[in-house]
Amino acid sequence: MDGEISIRYKVDLERMLLDGSAEPTYLWLSLLEDITDCFSDDQQIGSGGFAVVYKGIVGERMVAVKKLSQTLDMHENKFHKEVECLMKAKHKNIVRFLGYCSDTQGRIANYEGKFVMADLRNWLLCFEYVPNGSLDKYITDSSGGLEWGERYQIIKGICEGLLHLHEKHILHLDLKPEDIWLLNSTEGKSHLPRTYTVLAL
Repeated sequence: MDGEISIRYKVDLERMLLDGSAEPTYLWLSLLEDITDCFSDDQQIGSGGFAVVYKGIVGERMVAVKKLSQTLDMHENKFHKEVECLMKAKHKNIVRFLGYCSDTQGRIANYEGKFVMADLRNWLLCFEYVPNGSLDKYITDSSGGLEWGERYQIIKGICEGLLHLHEKHILHLDLKPEDIWLLNSTEGKSHLPRTYTVLAL
């Protein structure tokens, strides 16, 4: 993809970030490489057994790009089902899904002394970036940490997000403090009034 087209797609993604009603869409691999500095270690913000998450810079905004492991034993249909679930999971207490990339390219590789054509698969998911981190960083004993009102708002947000998923017949299956992301209030009443639950693969 040439530079001019890449800039256009970056502008489209920036517009999407500003428009909360915009639908998730297909995102080009070259765009995701561009905004994450080719998935550089400096942009890495998290990792798990099946994916690495990178921060992507889109104009003045940021996104989180989840790159699934190439060794992940997942059939393409399962990835498509995951994308379908994420597209249905629109709620104020669920991190916003922006788009996906499913890119497979044939590459010549040396296998046991023979050159063979191998598929290089790239499956990526792009989400709204939530800067305050996950709940595990805020959990302390009962004598410190969050005020009761903040704890109540977090619990309420988790329940509302899970209820929405269950109404859409989606099960989270991996809910833990690291999957609950916190967002600042714009009203200034509390510093942690909204919570996001993140769908895990």
